[in-house]
Amino acid sequence: MPPDRTLAPHFQQENSMIDLPSQVAAYVDAANHQDTAAIAASFTPDGTVRDEGAVHRGTAAIAAWAREVAQRYRFTIEPRSATQADGRYRLHATVHGNFPGSPTAMAFAFVLEPGGIGALEIAA
Repeated sequence: MPPDRTLAPHFQQENSMIDLPSQVAAYVDAANHQDTAAIAASFTPDGTVRDEGAVHRGTAAIAAWAREVAQRYRFTIEPRSATQADGRYRLHATVHGNFPGSPTAMAFAFVLEPGGIGALEIAA
């Protein structure tokens, strides 16, 4: 059973709040707690993640990707700003972790669907 924690649809950022859609807030919370099952559960059954030149399709592949990057990088996501355009929700964040150049600015482009995250593309 996953740890009990309250999801907030917003994150504090230097005296201001960033409101996030519930699917994005769930993803960030799960990633920051290294909860790979919750990361996978935040996607639709046929959701995709594009990261580091690879595409991971479906919740089983997303769960495997999440385990691998969580173990390798031990990262946290600190939301900075967000925009919405062209059917995508773009989260700009500072990512801290076990990788060269940490912390670094990264962009997370989400396609949100009623059942969860339909697609996520991560770029530095």
